[in-house]
Amino acid sequence: MPRVSQDHLDARRRQILDGSRVCFARYGYEGATVRRLEEATGLSRGAIFHHFRDKESLFLALAEDDAVRMADVVAEQGLVQVMRELLAGDSEHPADWLGTRLEVSRRLRTDPEFRARWAERSEQLTVATRERLKRQREAGNLRDDVDVDVLTAFLELVLEGLVSHLAMGLPGDDLGPVLDLVEETVRRHRPGATR
Repeated sequence: MPRVSQDHLDARRRQILDGSRVCFARYGYEGATVRRLEEATGLSRGAIFHHFRDKESLFLALAEDDAVRMADVVAEQGLVQVMRELLAGDSEHPADWLGTRLEVSRRLRTDPEFRARWAERSEQLTVATRERLKRQREAGNLRDDVDVDVLTAFLELVLEGLVSHLAMGLPGDDLGPVLDLVEETVRRHRPGATR
């Protein structure tokens, strides 16, 4: 039997994640049946669950994949940029990412086991945000009268509010100035600088 290359395995895993992201976004966790996952990925149940132990492991991997991508953007450009990309639809899977994020939020409220498993993974975004803010403070760009942990919590709450806003189907095209205000709120104001 020929050996399957790591590149092939990685490509198959990516195919499963991309297809299941659409499925979970469209149907939610409960509605993403195995049959629907098969249709969305174009793969059999055996192929899907060869890579992931069960549906919850697949969903966690998907949510973790999204969190890693967000953390990468945060490390380079900040959490407000993640929000801007979400509004602009510039991210690779904006609507599907939103669906995954909403499903994570719902399951955190209703499923204690999921909450425990997710807690191990969710710290990534918080750490990336906190580290970026610390670098900005060291560079003199961040206000120094508020603790970095408070600023981190503030930005995370704004993100959650934005996600809720979009989840309700409310328009986001006029929220650019709101995100400008959020950014301005965490910046250091130098004496004599004009706003």
